[in-house]
Amino acid sequence: MKTVTSLLMAAALLFNAVNARAEFSLNRTISDGMVLQQKSEARIWGKADANRSVKVKTSWNGREYTVRAGSDGKWEVKVSTPEASYTNYSICVTSGNDTKVIKDVLVGEVWLASGQSNMEMPIRGFFNCPVEGSSEVIAAEAMPDRIRMLTVNVHPSLEPLDDIQLTRGWEKAGPETVSEMSAAAYFFARRLNASLDVPVGIVAFARGGARVEGWLPRETLARMGEDLSPEGMDKWVEYHKPYLFYNGMEQPVKGYTAKGFLWYQGCSNVGAHGAFVERMTELVRQWRDDWGDTNNSMPFYMVEIAPFRYNPSGEGVAALLRQAQHEAAAVIPNSGIIVTNDLVYTYEVDNIHPCRKQPVGNRLAYMALHRNYGFTKLPCDSPEAVEAFIPEGKQGEIRVRLSNCPNGLNRLHEICGLEVRGKESDWTPVTDVNFIWQENTLSIRCDAVSDPQEVRYGWGDFVPGNLANAEGLGLVPFCIGIK
Repeated sequence: MKTVTSLLMAAALLFNAVNARAEFSLNRTISDGMVLQQKSEARIWGKADANRSVKVKTSWNGREYTVRAGSDGKWEVKVSTPEASYTNYSICVTSGNDTKVIKDVLVGEVWLASGQSNMEMPIRGFFNCPVEGSSEVIAAEAMPDRIRMLTVNVHPSLEPLDDIQLTRGWEKAGPETVSEMSAAAYFFARRLNASLDVPVGIVAFARGGARVEGWLPRETLARMGEDLSPEGMDKWVEYHKPYLFYNGMEQPVKGYTAKGFLWYQGCSNVGAHGAFVERMTELVRQWRDDWGDTNNSMPFYMVEIAPFRYNPSGEGVAALLRQAQHEAAAVIPNSGIIVTNDLVYTYEVDNIHPCRKQPVGNRLAYMALHRNYGFTKLPCDSPEAVEAFIPEGKQGEIRVRLSNCPNGLNRLHEICGLEVRGKESDWTPVTDVNFIWQENTLSIRCDAVSDPQEVRYGWGDFVPGNLANAEGLGLVPFCIGIK
């Protein structure tokens, strides 16, 4: 009996010892071909045996860092990175008898790209949804050390995950890879690389159809009154469900050291504009907290939702969501938003994935270059309507004061999307205007409206406009009363 008992005890100890071991691993963002943020304390992390020492050695300076894994096996270390270059480096990570060498590491500028399908949309496009210029991009000379992207494949999860479940890993831009890269993020990276001449890395994690609630933590949504009961969750299709993509796609990459965020989302929140500003503001706060950004130093740049026939009436529900997007950008510290109202073709009325992704990426890049990289002469902000009024002694004339157009507008004739309404009249299009440069005001005359009360531009679900400042940045859609 004593021998049997001893054997059982030994077996139990062996079982516990085996289960106490954690597979020595690195987070999947920390892999061959990765791009690290230059001149930063870049986070490297993974798992090892509980309480086991882990050593990390970087080839660019020969420095060795030592850290001890916690009781749960998790460990992380911050490594000092040099100035950006096209030099290929390596990182050696050792724990006990286990060694992993991360090869082909570049140091440059890293951005995180997320949202829904218009950020997820690859260079090859979707079915019946092409990307303009895609063949030119795929046929272009490979840029393996200039643009690299890690794409997190769609993976919803009820519980927060420590690591990416599905990914092709870090991919270098070239004919065999670029077709699957996020188009908006790729064009952003290409413009950034051309201007800065440093490697650009993108960590892309987007989900088509995701609502802003899908990218918020469960606890936050519960506090906001979201119904997270099984019945409440069941009312949503998978891609609309709350918190699943925060758990399954944001959490696995959180803390990967980066310069800032790119965000293209909002279409699935059309009709829920009343809560959007609060939830978007909370999302940015939460994500910055996840990245340890305590002083709002990571910029958060958004994209205005695309014009699209969101409902048959087209009565402007989407316009209210766009307005909420701009309101969020105005109250969130260190954020901005680019306009897309002028970046669709009229035949795309039923295509929620417009093809012109290059100007979207470029406008995001202009914002980053101007605000974060010292290109202060490069315009990045769209003109906005500040007020509308009838000037004294100028009955029949309407003026709309604009911001961000020091050099005037791109056109005065053949205008699309500008309308005036009076007390007794319907909305009437205006196709010709003047611009008074001393006041930065549009001067509008509409003889068909004798008592103008309101003026609007690009206001509706699908009302593409063509007004922009002289630098080509589209006018923000608006609807305002006339004083």
